[in-house]
Amino acid sequence: MSEISLLIPDWPLPPNVYAVQTTRTGGFSTDSWSSFNLALHTGDDPSNVHRNRLHLTEALGLPREPVWPRQVHGAVVARADAMTEETEADAVTARAAGHVCCVQTADCLPVLFASTDGQRVAAAHAGWRGLAAGVLEATVQAMEHPPEQVTAWLGPAIGSKAFEVGPEVRAAFLARDPEATEAFRPGSGDRWFADVYRLARQRLRRAGIRDIHGGGRCTYTESETFFSYRRDGLCGRMATLIWRIS
Repeated sequence: MSEISLLIPDWPLPPNVYAVQTTRTGGFSTDSWSSFNLALHTGDDPSNVHRNRLHLTEALGLPREPVWPRQVHGAVVARADAMTEETEADAVTARAAGHVCCVQTADCLPVLFASTDGQRVAAAHAGWRGLAAGVLEATVQAMEHPPEQVTAWLGPAIGSKAFEVGPEVRAAFLARDPEATEAFRPGSGDRWFADVYRLARQRLRRAGIRDIHGGGRCTYTESETFFSYRRDGLCGRMATLIWRIS
């Protein structure tokens, strides 16, 4: 096991709020899941996943071990203090201190949220289906703060030069927002290259969020740093976490 390699989101946070993005480095998993896989549903040895999760909790000094949602590419937002391991959700929000909001990704876009007063935090998993379905807008609403008092950070996702999609993906976004056409450029045949960062910024701004940070990394091309399902198929998952203390 090597030392955990983490990304610390570069965005203005209240002093009682903490946020972290994991990479693929620093855990106990081997082979396709090497080495810091935090997901149980990928085919990895469960004992290695549990060791990785415990290692994460201890290394970060988390107030408690996270409860990991069962992500289904939808727009449901769960409360961290009311979740179980069976909770199906693609976003998690916390109203009370000491509860960790977390999502797992390996190409999909993770988005973190924090209110400027440090009283609300949230994490969202925005694959293209969830993004089109409104998971970011639902998370903003669940923050229970005026959107101008909420900041957002876009974590590592597949870049626009690698994310080629079918025409149905573009149609799903254009049906909700004609301006989404700016986030697509022609690919091969009837396919398109999609910019999930641009799509997310469009959605967040339409929801009233103006203070948006992050974006620009590519899980597909940065193979030494990130897992990528599109690149590797069988692979682990990274975690994006945010929590607040009293």
